[in-house]
Amino acid sequence: MAGIFEYFVVCGLGPEIRTLDGNKGFHGMGVMYLASLLDQYPPSNHSLYPPPPPQLPTCVLPAGVEFYSSGFDSNDVSTFPRSYPIVLTEGDGSKIYVSCIAFRDPVSDDIAEAYRIPPNSFADKCICLVSRLPSFCMLRNALEELFALCFSPTGSSKPLWDVIEYMVSNVPLPTPGKDRVLFAIENCLLSVEAPPKEGLPHADISFQPLVECLDVDNLIAFFTAVLLERRILLRSNKYSLLTLVSEAICHLIYPFRWQHVYIPLLFFSGVDYIDAPTPYMMGLHSGVDTSNLAMDGVVVVDLAYNRITTTEEIPPIPEPDLSSLRGDLLKLLHPNVVGIDAMKGSFGNSSEQYPKVGNKPWGEDHDLQLRLIFLKFFASILGGYRNFIENMGTHVFNTQAFLKKRARSTNQPPEPMITQFLDSHGFLDYVERGLGSDENNNNLLDKLQDAIGRGQNPMSILPSSLVEPEIITISDPGVGISGSGAKYTYDRFPSNNRTEEQKEKRKQILAAASGAFDYSGSRHSPSSPSVLVGKDSKAESLSPRERAAERERMVLDIKVKLQGLWLRLLKLGATDDPLSSFEYGTILALIESDAEGIGGSGFVECIREHIHSGWQCHLTEEQFIAVKELLKTAIGRATSRNDMPTIRDALEVSAEMYKKDANNVPDYVQRHLISLSIWEELRFWEGYFDYLMDRSSNKSTNYATQVTTQLILVASHMAGLGLHDNDAWYMIETIAEKNNIGNKQFIKLRGFLSHVQQLRISYWGISSVKAQSMSSFGLPSPHSHDSADDDQQPAEASGVGRSWVQSMFSRDTTSRTNSFSRVRRWTSDSGTLGTSSVEGNYACVLCSNKLPLHLSLSLSLSLSCLAANENGTPRKQDLSSFGQKKIQTSVRMLRGHSGAVTALHCVTRREVWDLVGDREDAGFFISGSTDCLVKIWDPTLRGSELRATLKGHTKTVRAISSDRGKVVSGSDDQSVIVWDKQTSQLLEELKGHDGQVSCVRMLSGERVLTAAHDGTVKMWDVRTDTCVATVGRCSSAVLCMEYDDSTGILAAGGRDAVANIWDIRAGRQMHKLLGHTKWIRSIRMVGDTVITGSDDWTARMWSVSRGTCDAVLACHAGPILCVEYLMSDRGIITGSTDGLLRFWENEEGGLRCVKNVTIHNAPILSVNAGEHWLGIGAADNSMSLFHRPQERLGGFSSTGSKMAGWQLYRTPQRTVALVRCVASDLERKRICSGGRNGLLRLWEATINI
Repeated sequence: MAGIFEYFVVCGLGPEIRTLDGNKGFHGMGVMYLASLLDQYPPSNHSLYPPPPPQLPTCVLPAGVEFYSSGFDSNDVSTFPRSYPIVLTEGDGSKIYVSCIAFRDPVSDDIAEAYRIPPNSFADKCICLVSRLPSFCMLRNALEELFALCFSPTGSSKPLWDVIEYMVSNVPLPTPGKDRVLFAIENCLLSVEAPPKEGLPHADISFQPLVECLDVDNLIAFFTAVLLERRILLRSNKYSLLTLVSEAICHLIYPFRWQHVYIPLLFFSGVDYIDAPTPYMMGLHSGVDTSNLAMDGVVVVDLAYNRITTTEEIPPIPEPDLSSLRGDLLKLLHPNVVGIDAMKGSFGNSSEQYPKVGNKPWGEDHDLQLRLIFLKFFASILGGYRNFIENMGTHVFNTQAFLKKRARSTNQPPEPMITQFLDSHGFLDYVERGLGSDENNNNLLDKLQDAIGRGQNPMSILPSSLVEPEIITISDPGVGISGSGAKYTYDRFPSNNRTEEQKEKRKQILAAASGAFDYSGSRHSPSSPSVLVGKDSKAESLSPRERAAERERMVLDIKVKLQGLWLRLLKLGATDDPLSSFEYGTILALIESDAEGIGGSGFVECIREHIHSGWQCHLTEEQFIAVKELLKTAIGRATSRNDMPTIRDALEVSAEMYKKDANNVPDYVQRHLISLSIWEELRFWEGYFDYLMDRSSNKSTNYATQVTTQLILVASHMAGLGLHDNDAWYMIETIAEKNNIGNKQFIKLRGFLSHVQQLRISYWGISSVKAQSMSSFGLPSPHSHDSADDDQQPAEASGVGRSWVQSMFSRDTTSRTNSFSRVRRWTSDSGTLGTSSVEGNYACVLCSNKLPLHLSLSLSLSLSCLAANENGTPRKQDLSSFGQKKIQTSVRMLRGHSGAVTALHCVTRREVWDLVGDREDAGFFISGSTDCLVKIWDPTLRGSELRATLKGHTKTVRAISSDRGKVVSGSDDQSVIVWDKQTSQLLEELKGHDGQVSCVRMLSGERVLTAAHDGTVKMWDVRTDTCVATVGRCSSAVLCMEYDDSTGILAAGGRDAVANIWDIRAGRQMHKLLGHTKWIRSIRMVGDTVITGSDDWTARMWSVSRGTCDAVLACHAGPILCVEYLMSDRGIITGSTDGLLRFWENEEGGLRCVKNVTIHNAPILSVNAGEHWLGIGAADNSMSLFHRPQERLGGFSSTGSKMAGWQLYRTPQRTVALVRCVASDLERKRICSGGRNGLLRLWEATINI
């Protein structure tokens, strides 16, 4: 039986002393130091228990550890021990409840001697009980008894740690509603029970502190802010108040749950967390200074002064619900004032719905009545909500219909508070988990609505507890039996018995500290409090065993986080977009940022464990896209590390996970991994075959039969991936020949491989990205809208995917709308889906029980293919508020690519202008794709826009540029190719980069400038096919660059978060512009000004000549993907993943945001500005064209805002598509987007159709 206590922990001053700033050593009495975990039970080497949360010492002593010259003084209240609870939230959302007692304890003699701490000094120490059961009172009582027993003058009959060990190991977790557990600590009897699951959730706290700290109006405002998921900061000088009030308000919003960051007691050094843009609820001690923080939009609830302040208005609760809620609260809190006019005797119909509690001191009856008041409020504002759940399978709530119904019943327009609440994550989570689940049987909100409708007492919905719980008594047989009658007393809290290894480590750390002090003694007096221990030698002081143990703890921590994140990813609702979820973003970060591969292997392992636990592997369409992207990233990272076990495991789990297609046939994740190069390597399949042979359980069978069986399994995976038949057979044949199997087995293998390949092709068509692998008998994929994702590179190369991940921080609920929920209603730009006349019937009897699930199932299916209707029309969309006249349908679909479009370039007039005048290729669009092709499009030729296809690259094309006669492209194959624009011939292939080419730029004088992920920027001479010079070097991948050909100034930025400026003509680096903290995604240089946009959510304006930062633009709620600078206005335009377009104007004293555009709901990918026209493209395939009228004489005043003068000109109808790149031709008012489905969408804003 599981125990109620997980851990007993002691935190305080460890042998390695550090200040909160990280400085090592003792720096005097007035400095705060980091807390360490000193002792614990169960011990750290116990294999059955995971380690305590690593952040526990910092959280239980939020202010840090302070030194004192004296200990407990009964005449000084400030020296008294403090008892308070805290709540920690783990990665999977589960809560850990901790009861703490902080007190002054003497500093250990060995620490005082090593660090020259004044004798008889004291320091903060904290003892904690950790549990998963929210029994605050029991945890506090048990901990206070242990503390009293330790410092009792009469002592205890057993050593204190023996008492702790027996209590933690033997007190069981009571069965809800059935058991009451009695246990004793020395002579004190304690009890604990878990109430039944029926009824209101168990709240072992009093709501009295909440209603005493806030009056009725502030309580309602606080409740509303929580309900609308604002950023909420509680302030108090009492630790207990912060936790108890936070827990109380979370219970009052039942049946809804707080879905965001939850830190009831924030450690002092984490005060910067308050500036996070995502919703949170945090508690901070009143003594912490927050004056240097922005605090924009933060709802500050000051519990000490009954005050709520915020810069953003909290929408009020609409009438008459507000008056009803306020009246019920006043009756409960101030019954004597509210009922002062009432007669004392009962007269007329005075039956009470709730028990009378007005004359009693606050107790459990008051808590229950308070919770019912708020539940009654929800029943009122959500009356009839069950009638607006349209799809019981996916739990889709029709918000607009509900608001219209409510507006008719109240004769008022939709209230902002109700509208925002219905869009909150808490409400969506409630709809998702409350319907069709076990929780539906105990849905008190529905029961209360039904009871009110029938005129019943609201108290009737609560279950009656008629069954007395069974008493379970836990007695310590060692108490009072000691024959010697020994008593154990302590003058300080004792330490637990340490192992020899722990003792030796402690000695080494203290010896190093003492030695460092002695070494510095010639420069510091022994009494000096500011002695530094010197260089941090923590890593050097660890033994090989300790380093291995440290790594094991790190691995376990990452795997536990991944397990929780994976389960939460699978539980996301139908309205959640997995690619923009916190879970997806965190898993992706763990996979990408881990050099040792723990994140990737851990992610694959947690999927495997989930499958082994009975999971059926069925994914929704939304989950399917997220999982395949994560697996691609994990396999790509594992390939770079040569981590074959992780690749092998990922291959196997990918063959299990699937989604159902339109014909109810499983589409497996494995089919979408074909773009990864590892599958073409013979060494991988040889290693995988050896692994299968070693794992084979049937060692007694004939060797040739065993080899054949395992090769059939290998062949099935090859077919599932979509490897070309010839390539797959070559590798199978090579492995078979090495193992000397007979001709019969060869024939069987060949027949099986051909059969499963034909069976796969008959339904899905050819999925290999290589042109030489394409075959005439492949049929079109019925998943035209999704198959474009098959050929994508790992998630690192997907700018749009990463942008969606980072848009999880956006507070705009519309930006988190599930873009994939519309896939169910898909009508893509290529048209609607039709049927094909091709059908196939196949059967197979070869070892079907040994095959991956997706092939063994498909062997008996009769499959029919679907082909895309090429003459479809775009879906009709809802018109935006900008009006019909600005929306048009002059959009053409340019088809030609078979993979996602990853690069797009517009041939501008400046590039191709010569003395004769404009050339015909001005306005052409050039695209690159994952299909390794570059295509040139002429928009003037309607119906035959494709002018040329340029072949030469072997991997995804990432960058394109051009001039009068040439096209240059860069690719993931690390090459740069120069083409003749007129003849489409390959002129030169420039090789020299050691990483993916990210940027190319065609220059005058037959020169090409390129940048790559190897951190270099190179200049090439096309005429001689040579690299003239490496003109710039960065410490990490270059993601963007700008070059001024007139001055020779080059600017580049990337993953090292540094904007580098070089003078190419002088051959020197001018500046390293430091300031950004994350990747630089975009850069723009005009004259002496450089603008950079970064993943740290800021843009910066720099001076090239001075090398200084002139301004920081920090109003976006997500990474900034594109920036533009207008020389004439000295204005800046920024686009971000939060979907906002911001216009900044240069004023005296700095830049000011003068205009926000919110018509886009997805990351802004492109901003292209001219003198009077501005083209915008976003990741959700939405586009917009802005116009600024020309200035007329007297048209603008000298003080007018030119940047605010941009007005929306037109925007096309939106269609469901995922866009990776956008290019604009402002002269001809055209914008072109390249989608993941391989289509180019060309919009001409000046043509109405």
